[in-house]
Amino acid sequence: MRASLTAITFMIALAGCSSDRTTINTSQSLVMESSVLSAGITTDEPTIRETEGQQRASTVLFNQQEKPVKVTYRFYWYDDKGLEILPFERPTTLMVPAHGKAEISSQTGNLTASKVRLYLYL
Repeated sequence: MRASLTAITFMIALAGCSSDRTTINTSQSLVMESSVLSAGITTDEPTIRETEGQQRASTVLFNQQEKPVKVTYRFYWYDDKGLEILPFERPTTLMVPAHGKAEISSQTGNLTASKVRLYLYL
């Protein structure tokens, strides 16, 4: 009886471990930390377009505050299968002026890139 109970418990534990927790939700194209919103920065999801053999993603950051805000961002590129495309882009920091705006963008020469995710933080 004890062996059966142990076997059942072990199988349940293995079933819980078998789910793939490394899958990235590539349908979420904009990720902003709450501190970015609290600092008065707003934006829309990035748009992608092909220009001269390059995929380009861009969006505009708006600062609704009385003071400039330093924002750090990184674009992540993905193919149709949801795999991240190399080379990885380094984070970039920029100052969004008070009551101003700043356009940010990323480019990749990999034409298999079909999705992009923008991550914003302070």
